[in-house]
Amino acid sequence: MSENSNHLTDRELRTPRAAAITGILFAVLFSTSYSLILYRAPGASADIASWLARDSETVMTGVSLLPFAAIALLWFMGVVRDSLGHLEDQFFSTLFFGSGLLYLAMTLMSAGLASGALNLYVRHPEIASQTLLLDLVRAVSKETMTIYALRMAGMFMFVLGTIWVKTGLMPRWLIGVTYLAAVVLMLSVGQLQWIIMLFPGWVFLVSVLILVSNRRPTAMERRKWHLIGAAIRPWIL
Repeated sequence: MSENSNHLTDRELRTPRAAAITGILFAVLFSTSYSLILYRAPGASADIASWLARDSETVMTGVSLLPFAAIALLWFMGVVRDSLGHLEDQFFSTLFFGSGLLYLAMTLMSAGLASGALNLYVRHPEIASQTLLLDLVRAVSKETMTIYALRMAGMFMFVLGTIWVKTGLMPRWLIGVTYLAAVVLMLSVGQLQWIIMLFPGWVFLVSVLILVSNRRPTAMERRKWHLIGAAIRPWIL
């Protein structure tokens, strides 16, 4: 086997593991961030100022984690596309990457609005509490995250599920779950805030499945450990 062939085989075997790691990292960071932001969040707009005064540091911590979650998801998208190799379909890959990037853009825009309003409140609490600024930012941020971003997440899942149908890279039960979750996200009305967690939960499920299915040592790794064992065996015996 040539050196170039070994390199390609090694890349194909390692790519799924990279996707699994970055997917799990995204799910953990996003879930932690969103949980911190919604922790004891007020139901009424009139309580926003008192909520920020009490939990501003917790909210800021949650917002600051979202960019790192976005980076992890971007890596997940890249390695998933790379793992398709020659099976990649340009049409579906465009939809896959486009919907993923739009989801990230809307998520980061929502986080940026929340972070800007929070910084304004910290610096000038009297201005933020006496105007409708916090109400406006909360409404825009919520609509962006729970409606528009979720539609793009559903599109992302639907396209990836279709790619798996065409390539046979994933089991049928996961494809069924993917389509079902995609429909729920695309048809959700945005009233249930915790439905946002459906997407990172799905990414976590896919990542764990990829990691488990690739937990067995590859032929190259087995050959490497065999050579190491043969080299040290005379010293042990």
